[in-house]
Amino acid sequence: MSQATSPSTGKPYGLARLCRVWGIARSPVYWQRRAPAPRGTRRGPLGPCGDDALVDPIRHILEASPFPGEGYRKVWARLRHGGIRTSPRRVLRLMRAHQLLAPTRQGHPHGPTAHDGTSIPAPVDTMWGTDMTATYTRQEGQVAIFIAIDHYAADCVGIHAVKQGTRFEALEPIRQGVRTHFGAFGQDIAQGLRLRHDHGSQSRSHVFQEELRFLGIASSPAFVREPEGNGWAERFIRTLKENLLWLTTFDTVEELRLALHAFQQQYNETWLIGRHGYKTPAQVRHAQRCALAEAA
Repeated sequence: MSQATSPSTGKPYGLARLCRVWGIARSPVYWQRRAPAPRGTRRGPLGPCGDDALVDPIRHILEASPFPGEGYRKVWARLRHGGIRTSPRRVLRLMRAHQLLAPTRQGHPHGPTAHDGTSIPAPVDTMWGTDMTATYTRQEGQVAIFIAIDHYAADCVGIHAVKQGTRFEALEPIRQGVRTHFGAFGQDIAQGLRLRHDHGSQSRSHVFQEELRFLGIASSPAFVREPEGNGWAERFIRTLKENLLWLTTFDTVEELRLALHAFQQQYNETWLIGRHGYKTPAQVRHAQRCALAEAA
C-alpha cells in the first residue's frame, strides 16, 4: 500500500503517512522486513574482526601460554594486551564452540557460608595462607608439597617439597616468605602478619604454633569443614596441579623441588589475577610497594 500511487498527486503514499493515518508504529513493519539471522550467530556488531578471524589469535594464545589450565577470562585479557578488543562472553562462546575450554570438574552445592567476612586485606604481607598437597615420584614414591601464598597479591611466597610431610617441614614455606619479604629471620620480625591455615596435624602442632609466635605471626585457623576459609591457598594448589603436577611425572624429590621453584617464579611473573585488572602478582606487589614508598 505504501508503494501505491496517489491519483491526485502521482506520488507514492509512503510508509510514514500510512502508519500515521492507521495509527501504528513503523518498527513492526521494519522488523517483519528484516532478513532472518542464521541460527547460532550473535546479534549486533562483531567488532574489528569476525568470529572466524578471532579464533586464530585465541588458538595462538593457548599454544603460547605456559599454563594449559587458563580459562577464557585470561585469554580475553591477553587478547586485550595484544590490541584485540572484544568481550569475554564472545571469547567464551568461541572457545566453547571450538572445544578450546580447559576441562573442569563439576562441583557440589554448598550450604550457608560459615562467615560473612573477607580474607583479602588491602596491604600485601598482612595475611598469608598455607596448605599441603601430595604427588608421586618414580623413585621415592609419595611426596608432600607445602605452599604459602599472600592473600592480597596472590603471589606464592614459599614452596617446598619433601619426602616426610612433618610439622617441621610445614614451616619451610613460611620461613622462605619471611626471609624474602621481611628481609631477615628473627624474633617478632613479621609482626602484623596473620597466617590462615587448616586444622591439619602439622599446622595445629605445638612446634608450628611456637615458631609462629616467635616470628610475631598471628595464627588464623579456618573454620572446621569449610575449605573456602583457606580458599586462596586451595586455589593456588589447584593451579599448581592443573599446570604442573598433573602434566609431569618426576623421578626424585630434588627434581620436583627444582620444578616447583621454577613454577613459583613463572607463576608470580606471568599468571594473571582477574580481581587486580588482570595484572600479575609481581606487578601488584611492585605497584603497592612503590605507592607505600611514595607515601612515606
